[in-house]
Amino acid sequence: MSHIQDSPWSFFSFGSPFRMISPTTSYLSPELLDLLNSFEETLSSRLKKLHPTVVEEEILSLSWLRRAMESLSAIHIDIKALIAALELPVCDWDEKWIGVYLDNSIKLLDICIAFSSEISRLKQGYLFLLCVLHDFKKNTSHQNRIISTINKWRQHITAKNPNPRMDNCYAAMNTLSDMLQLPKSKKSSKCEVLMHAMYGVAVVTLFIFRVFATAFSGSAKELMDLQVSETYLWAETFTHLQTLVTRETRKRISSRKFTILEEIENADKALSKLHEGTGFIEGEEIQKLENLLAKSSQEIDFLKKDVDDFFQVILTGRDALLCNLRGEDDDLPEPNV
Repeated sequence: MSHIQDSPWSFFSFGSPFRMISPTTSYLSPELLDLLNSFEETLSSRLKKLHPTVVEEEILSLSWLRRAMESLSAIHIDIKALIAALELPVCDWDEKWIGVYLDNSIKLLDICIAFSSEISRLKQGYLFLLCVLHDFKKNTSHQNRIISTINKWRQHITAKNPNPRMDNCYAAMNTLSDMLQLPKSKKSSKCEVLMHAMYGVAVVTLFIFRVFATAFSGSAKELMDLQVSETYLWAETFTHLQTLVTRETRKRISSRKFTILEEIENADKALSKLHEGTGFIEGEEIQKLENLLAKSSQEIDFLKKDVDDFFQVILTGRDALLCNLRGEDDDLPEPNV
C-alpha cells in the first residue's frame, strides 16, 4: 500500500493522547441526540462483549483478538449506518474531513496489511511444529532433531524486527495518536453528531490496534492509556476494558513469558514437556499436542480472515466516498488517493 503525505488536519483526533475531551451536545435537537445516544450505547455494548470473565485465560489470546477485530468491523459498519440515518450527503461534509478521511483510511489499510503479514508469519511457524509432531509420531528417539526444530520455531516466533511492515504500522499508529483531537464543525448539527461518533470509533480503533501490535511485538511500548471524558456514554465501559487489558498485558510481559499470546505460549509449554522427557511418550500426550496445534492453527486462520474482513470494511467505505466525490462539483480539493 503506497504511503501519502500526512494531512495538516486532525484524524478523528485528539492532540495529546492523555488529554480529556468533553462533548458539547446540549444544543442538539431531540432527534439528533437520540441518534447519537443510540450509536454510543451500541458502541458501549460492543465494548462490553470484549470484557473477559477470567482475565488470565482470555485476554491476549488469539480468540480474544478475533473478537476484538470482529467488534471493530461492526463498529465501523455502525458509523456507516449513522451517516445514512443522518441523511448527510458528501456535499455537506467539511472539506477538511474528506481529506482527513481519505488520508487516514490509507493508514488503516496499511496497518491491516502489516497485521495480516504478521499473522501469516505465525502461521508459517506452524510448519516447524508439524515437523516436530511428525517426528514424535514416527520415532521419539530422534531427540536431537526434535529439539533443533523446536528451537528453530522459537527463534522464528521471537525474532527481532522480522517484519518491516510492522515498523510502518507503528509509525502510522503514532501519527493517528498524535492527531486524535475532536474536530469542530461549522456546517451543521448533523456534522457535529458525526464528529462525536467518529471520535469514539477512532479511540476504540487505536486501542485495539495497539493491543494487536503489542501482542505481535511482545513489547509494552505500543500500549497507550487513552483518557476519555466521562460524558461519553461509552467512556466507563472503555476505561474499564482498557484497564483490564493493559494491566494483564504488562503483567504478562514483565513475567518474561516466551510469548504473550496464550495459545502460542501453551504450545511451547506442551512441547517442552514432551521433549524434556525421556523414553517412551504416551500416544495420549502426542494426541493432546496434535489437538492443541490444530486448534491454534485454526484460530490463526480465523484471525487472518477477521483482519481481512476489516480491511474490506475500510476499503468499501473509502471507495463509496470516492464515488460520491466524483458525482459532486469539482470545487472540492483533490484528495490524496
